Amino acid sequence: MSSEYDIVIRGGTVMDGNGGTPFVADVAVKDGKIAAVGPVGGTIAGSGTDEVDARGMSVTPGFVDLHTHYDGQAMWDSHLAPSSWHGVTTVVMGNCGVGFAPVRKDTQDKVVALMEGVEDLPGPCLNEGLDWTWESFAEYLTALERRPHDIDFCALLPHAPMRVYVMGDRAMALEDANQEDIARMREMTADAVRAGAFGFSTSRTIAHKTLAGDHHPGLRAQENELMGIAMGLKDAGAGFIEMTSDWNTPDPATEFAMVRRIMQASGRPLVFSLNQRHDRTEAWKDLLALSTQAAADGLPIRCVAPPRPIGALLGLTGSQNPFAGTRTYRSIAHLPLEQRVAAMRDPEIRRKILADDPKEFNTWSLLSRIGYARMFRFTNPLNYTPAKADSIAAIAAREGRTPEEVAYDMLIDDDGRGFIFTALVNYANYDLEAVKTMYAQQHVIPGLSDGGAHVAFISDASFPTFLFSYWGRDVTDGRMSIPDLVRRQTREPARFAGLLDRGVLAPGMKADINVIDFPNLALERPEMVVDLPAGGRRLMQKARGYVATVKAGQVTYRNGVATGALPGGLVRVPQAG
Repeated sequence: MSSEYDIVIRGGTVMDGNGGTPFVADVAVKDGKIAAVGPVGGTIAGSGTDEVDARGMSVTPGFVDLHTHYDGQAMWDSHLAPSSWHGVTTVVMGNCGVGFAPVRKDTQDKVVALMEGVEDLPGPCLNEGLDWTWESFAEYLTALERRPHDIDFCALLPHAPMRVYVMGDRAMALEDANQEDIARMREMTADAVRAGAFGFSTSRTIAHKTLAGDHHPGLRAQENELMGIAMGLKDAGAGFIEMTSDWNTPDPATEFAMVRRIMQASGRPLVFSLNQRHDRTEAWKDLLALSTQAAADGLPIRCVAPPRPIGALLGLTGSQNPFAGTRTYRSIAHLPLEQRVAAMRDPEIRRKILADDPKEFNTWSLLSRIGYARMFRFTNPLNYTPAKADSIAAIAAREGRTPEEVAYDMLIDDDGRGFIFTALVNYANYDLEAVKTMYAQQHVIPGLSDGGAHVAFISDASFPTFLFSYWGRDVTDGRMSIPDLVRRQTREPARFAGLLDRGVLAPGMKADINVIDFPNLALERPEMVVDLPAGGRRLMQKARGYVATVKAGQVTYRNGVATGALPGGLVRVPQAG
């Protein structure tokens, strides 16, 4: 006798994505969709081919991450880990205005250099992993569909490759676009959205540059250019704008006024990255106030804000450490780890590295802007909220040593396998009070994980796990409602992006589901693995507590282990009308 359903998840505490009171019920799945959610405290009579015992567990929609960079990985890897290890079933990629289409043969090197510099994806990995069987953005989307995946992904049209495609070297020289350029970009934007792009992304931050120091081509794009591109979204009747900016040219209010004008004229939603910078510690408050007012005025604006410090993990196994730019370290950087550590323990090499200029060959623009007061030993158990007294600067002051000496010794401890945790944003006052204030506003969405990017020194695709384990359970002051956090990680980003078929557990919705043991949800220590094309390295971080993840009606992970099911893939934006 055949089963009535493909899957029945039995007896779990349902948090349906709407933020309301959790309730115990069964959830049934059939043909990739949710077929039934049982009555409160009741059961579903029919059986499932696969029965999942969720008693004592929580059942949520699959998580949606609006800010990732799987643009390359999706081409060569069916598993979009580490995001898929953290309950994420849908991502948006192509953020920050960088990506791989549109592109011609004579612009391929430029877009690779941008992705390498901006998102720390090694050029050799990209050159080996991408087959460049496309030119237009529509052809890129078609190429993405060749491989099945464990999660769904949506692609944004990135500003940089489009600007370079249209303007050539003038784009890299940051020249203003002329009217012909703008008209062409408007047309290409509309075409990309009609082909399935979920919108357009751009960057206006000086931190985004190639390893050679060339700025993001969109850094100084004028309002008429951005307006023209946004009107391309309006022409297509779909898509949102994603923007990253320093918000200081000439001031946040002036640039934000431009954003409002673009949104009002185009009618398209916009999301921007919000975090607390360490050099302008109060600027985020202005942006939060400006966006809160814009939302109150009816503009479809959202902020995406990290739930913890964006953390660079500096170490000898990764791509960055405080001495990576020194002349002497560069001379031994090619050595295997064991030999490199042995060399660094030599007193003469130590003396030379500590005396060298760390900026001479530095390839990480933020290194000179982040001091040792923001660097900490990455402890085990993991601690993403270390005390000021535990900073390298504070340790050095107590011990009468220089911060460089303390950092050097940390790097060679544990045979060079440890990390220095560097809080890049959201930790100016050595607490997460700024995050708590941001999350008090309903238009702020958790995120900015950068999944798929900064692979050899940042491991923030684990943000969803931290969000629930810290803000929903561990923090003593400011604990947040887990059902509301679920809403913010599921329904809210899905609706903003136009993904109206997911994010809520209700009949007829896509069967993207997590079964989670929230009391035991925990992050594991990041590890460096060598599994990228051309032998590239990346940090990977797993989690405990995800009992099962269901994607489009198929169980893709059980207790963190992939089942082999690959029901995900490219999602094209629903077309207007």
